Amino acid sequence: MPTETSQTLDRGILVLEVLSRAGDGMTVTQIAHDLGISRTVVYRLLATLEQHALVLRGSDGKTRPGMALLSMARNVQSRLREVSIPALRRLADGTGCIAHLWLAEDDDIITVATVSPPSASLTVVAAGREQRVGARRHKQGDAVSEALADVLQPPALQVPKWRMTSDPARASELLMCSSIRSVAGLQAAAGIAVLRQEDHRVLTPARQAELGEFVHAAALEIGRGLR
Repeated sequence: MPTETSQTLDRGILVLEVLSRAGDGMTVTQIAHDLGISRTVVYRLLATLEQHALVLRGSDGKTRPGMALLSMARNVQSRLREVSIPALRRLADGTGCIAHLWLAEDDDIITVATVSPPSASLTVVAAGREQRVGARRHKQGDAVSEALADVLQPPALQVPKWRMTSDPARASELLMCSSIRSVAGLQAAAGIAVLRQEDHRVLTPARQAELGEFVHAAALEIGRGLR
């Protein structure tokens, strides 16, 4: 038997989604056109959302995401860190590499959590600072971007367990990432940064597979913790 849902709530969420994708706000007419609903309904939805500071209507007639969404986003990131840190610590300990959790936000990638292995050298620690919590960068054709894109694929579609590419900023660093696909609405990935000069074992295919399995297991563990 289908679960009964609220059409009004669903439409309100859709309004927030289209606004989050708009670079410079949207008019009521634009929102109504995008969602295929009447302007009257959009006005009512925006009035309710504005009361809760979820949207902000400007003097230019455009509506933009409201400040309350920032608070919600911070709370979500705090929850992500809380759940992910134990899994990332095991990932860092097991691989000897810096472990990260990344979150997609529009065309950007945000580092949500970072854990260094206990035996990390100064070189490893210095590299980890480049991925400090809160660091933001534009999506590029690297393993993090690819793993985050995997989240958007249909659940039935098999995607690689992990992705591996060189860091676009530092050719001496490899990124190995696995997508977290088990939580609807969450576009996140876990992974490690492998400094080639720091990995005393040659990165043979067998070693790469070993590291990849560690990364994939951490992503699965984080996904289970968030459900």
